[in-house]
Amino acid sequence: MRQLSVVASLLLLAACAGKQERPAAPVTAPPVSPLPMAPPAILVPLTTRAVDAGVAATDMPALPEAAAAVAAFRKSCAGLTRREDLSGLTRPEDWQQSCTAAAAVAAGQEEAFFRDQFRAINIAGGAGFATGYYEPEIAASLIREPGYDVPLYRRPADLIEVPLGDFAASLKGRTVRGRVQGNRLVPYATREQIAGGALVGRQLEMAWAADPYEAFFLEIQGSGRLRLPDGRIVRIGYDGQNGRDYVAIGRLMIEQGKLVRGKAGMAQIITWLRANPADAPAILNANPSKIFFRELKGDGPVGAMGAPVTPFVSVAADPAFIPLGAPLLVETTLTAPATPFARLMVAQDTGGAIKGANRIDLFLGPGTEAAVIAGAQSSPARVIVLIPIAAAARLTP
Repeated sequence: MRQLSVVASLLLLAACAGKQERPAAPVTAPPVSPLPMAPPAILVPLTTRAVDAGVAATDMPALPEAAAAVAAFRKSCAGLTRREDLSGLTRPEDWQQSCTAAAAVAAGQEEAFFRDQFRAINIAGGAGFATGYYEPEIAASLIREPGYDVPLYRRPADLIEVPLGDFAASLKGRTVRGRVQGNRLVPYATREQIAGGALVGRQLEMAWAADPYEAFFLEIQGSGRLRLPDGRIVRIGYDGQNGRDYVAIGRLMIEQGKLVRGKAGMAQIITWLRANPADAPAILNANPSKIFFRELKGDGPVGAMGAPVTPFVSVAADPAFIPLGAPLLVETTLTAPATPFARLMVAQDTGGAIKGANRIDLFLGPGTEAAVIAGAQSSPARVIVLIPIAAAARLTP
């Protein structure tokens, strides 16, 4: 009976969330050719998948920066050939041929590789929207000490994460998160409840940040670097989320008249919060989503494919519409400074706010310049997805 009650709770809760997804060498955007701006995004219900939203074959476009895309694509192959594609467009076996071929692509033959192994499609007309994310670096300490008072939490052991598709085919691709209370699954604590002490005394603090607003935006990015008082750097990454819906505080602040549209990027939000410390907690807590972290080793940050993401090559996308690991041509405009942008990229990450057809988040790297670009990035985009020949052959004309 307890198991049946928990399953019933899972189906009723049907809420979906994901990752929100350093000094370093300055990030410089690659050169691009001017392109016309894409039309406004087509709105598609978030409960659909690519196969339900409208998929059409299209001509294979020019594929700028194909060499970097091949290198990123190779990193995704281990996951591509064994994971289920939630979009319904591909099967694991579809990727085997292209992954085998990718391992032997000669220099100068990268664009030919994509043309030989893939076919181009658009989803819901191809019109979308592009924001950006980056890898921040913030001051933090591994122990609580004066000046370091903002906890960064590990994933709690009682946080339950269940794919609802295991219980109902109509819910495939959706996940519910919560905790078991008695014989029910109940929502996990909100950001406000956690800030109020819901996790205190459980030894979940992995580090203590110096600045609450930088810590908040580190959560939004999903990973980052902690600069310790002795100069060491510790890298941390996404290890779960409390299951609460993500709320964009910039949009909220515009609605409340605190910021104006077009001037509500990360820098403007942080400036306002620091100037209004009495009101800042209510603004932060308006986003009930809370991210939990783990320490990272090796290259990174690591995306949802389990592979390191690459600046100006990797994007976060909604896996219900774009197969994770798929190459895609992205045409958009970098907002700061206003620069036309077009290149072949690879879908290697997801995000709690990245939902819907052709909604993408460009990974722009580490460092101050990347932060400026990512904080301002907000532009219409055109997205063409490349899928393996075998998958394209199954599409209905």
